[in-house]
Amino acid sequence: MNTALTIAGSDSSGGAGIQADLKTMTANGVYGMSAITALTAQNTTGVTGIMEVTPEFLEKQLDAIFTDIYPDAIKTGMVSSTELITVISKKLKQYKAANIVVDPVMVATSGARLISEDAIETLKEKLLPLATVITPNIPEAEVLSDMTITSEDDMVEAAKIIYEKFGCAVLCKGGHQVNDANDLLFSDNGAVWFKGKRINNPNTHGTGCTLSSAIASNLAKGLGLEDAVRNAKDYISGALAAMLDLGKGSGPLAHNYMLIQ
Repeated sequence: MNTALTIAGSDSSGGAGIQADLKTMTANGVYGMSAITALTAQNTTGVTGIMEVTPEFLEKQLDAIFTDIYPDAIKTGMVSSTELITVISKKLKQYKAANIVVDPVMVATSGARLISEDAIETLKEKLLPLATVITPNIPEAEVLSDMTITSEDDMVEAAKIIYEKFGCAVLCKGGHQVNDANDLLFSDNGAVWFKGKRINNPNTHGTGCTLSSAIASNLAKGLGLEDAVRNAKDYISGALAAMLDLGKGSGPLAHNYMLIQ
């Protein structure tokens, strides 16, 4: 069985973070493993507490994984400190990791910054250049490209800037009033659009985590990047279309929708 590793925070409500990642990896036919960067107390209405792991403990987790069950692909999620980003980049290089999907969680949908300026600079300097593909939303792509994005042409320009700056493919996720659900992949093959249909489901907690994990899962199975993204978008659409409704806020996706139909 192919294997994938998520390096991210824990979501106690199960909708995002490593819980969403592991569910997604299982649903996409790979064996999932995790290195936890932080514990969170959260549910569908918000986050009430965060307890970050130490850099030393994250390093021990990564050593334990890579020296025993070597992952065919890696996904990284929210990593909020310079020290943890430095550990991750060091270990990915040490173990010659491949198929690295970086979800550069920096800016919430609301526009609020989630990590410090120092951590953003460390992310740019040490982690993004190791990535096979990064998956920014519009606000994150604006930070990485130093430009404002208000149209699909802007998405192409921003993705090209990021691609040239960091040397990795870029999946710029639509939405945020720019378009419906159309995502843009900019890679060695240039710009490729993946058209999506807007599903009228307010329960979207963990969609970013789920998409990046699905891409990693498909890369772990040996698919090319474009096919990996296409399959991941199809999976997200199915998980949203199942219309799971849990919690008092923006609820989680039905990661196991294929088992409950």
